[in-house]
Amino acid sequence: MHLTERITRMDPDTILYEYTVDDPTAFTKPWTVKTTWSKFDEVIYEYACHEGNYGIMGSLSGARAVDKAAVGTAKAGSK
Repeated sequence: MHLTERITRMDPDTILYEYTVDDPTAFTKPWTVKTTWSKFDEVIYEYACHEGNYGIMGSLSGARAVDKAAVGTAKAGSK
């Protein structure tokens, strides 16, 4: 597989991101994706890695408690 990426500044607030995938073993011909990225003034947080994020356990536990309560409420309402 061969991946070609191109990042082009279109104007001060816009970037064009393009990539082409060329993999003759998986696809009949190369294909390309083009998308624009717009500037914004928010803080960007990395989201893919949660190692060392001990707070996530509490967040997930809280979400599961909400799910469990919703199921209990639905069951009570169906009686």
